[in-house]
Amino acid sequence: MLAKPPARPPAREMLPDALHAALKSAQQQVNSLVLGKSQEVRLAFVALLSGGHILIEDLPGLGKTTLAHALAATLGLGFQRVQFTSDLLPADVLGVSVYDAQSRQFQFHPGPVFTHVLLADEINRAPPRTQSALLEAMAEHQVTLDGMTRPLPDPFFVIATQNPVDLSGTYPLPDSQLDRFLLRLTLGYPNAESERALLAGSDRRELIAQTEPLLSSSDVLALRTAVNEVHASGALVDYVQALMARSRQHPGVRVGLSPRAGIALLRAARAYALLLGRHHVLPEDVQALFSAVAAHRLVAEAEASSTQALAKSILHAVAVD
Repeated sequence: MLAKPPARPPAREMLPDALHAALKSAQQQVNSLVLGKSQEVRLAFVALLSGGHILIEDLPGLGKTTLAHALAATLGLGFQRVQFTSDLLPADVLGVSVYDAQSRQFQFHPGPVFTHVLLADEINRAPPRTQSALLEAMAEHQVTLDGMTRPLPDPFFVIATQNPVDLSGTYPLPDSQLDRFLLRLTLGYPNAESERALLAGSDRRELIAQTEPLLSSSDVLALRTAVNEVHASGALVDYVQALMARSRQHPGVRVGLSPRAGIALLRAARAYALLLGRHHVLPEDVQALFSAVAAHRLVAEAEASSTQALAKSILHAVAVD
């Protein structure tokens, strides 16, 4: 078993009481809007606190956009939504320079990417050229156009939704684009109790429109700082490294996990521990996140193979020493 971590104060004592209460209330508020998906909501907050981005993949009508809107409304940050379509151009996302005859200069008109929270709705309906327009923004939090680099607001958080690639009118995201997402979630159908509440309750759009923000940009930045202070022991890092090594030699896997994936997994585990009120990472945190972090980064030998199943198989193959 992993050595017991050194005694540390609980995470809630490392945060101001008001900030801890606001974070808890924010999760409760999103859960009241997206019913029966408490673990998926928690993972969405993991991506936010880790400084990463989130990809929500599922069939139409299962609440992908509702979760994105609920998060944006609760965060109280600048928000822009882009509906990705087959005719969307990179300039429609990033912005464009327009010549001003009066000043005889080109004036830059920023696109919707210049915001705190960007909802890239149905991202895989756009062609690869437009999809790749987000690569620099997601990785470097900046945009380079016309030879000039412009920083994006801090924090910058992309919530992307996509339909399954076997549906008509979709373009699969390239591996380089998928790697920019810290987590990939699937929502699935609601349970009977949650579905009954959805059918009998108010329209989700109306509820979200009435939602009050519970966090601010300074709160999010403070929480990200707190995540960096969450302790991961040497034995825990060894466990993460063992998972990475196993993924590169596991049967059925053609391309395993990169060091960047390991860094992402460890950062997400720190955020997960903080959300659970701890200031140290446990193996259970890594196990709860592994499939969401790893599955979309794995490349299977057979196209029909499920990378989700491969991720679970890798997790079961590595023991916690």
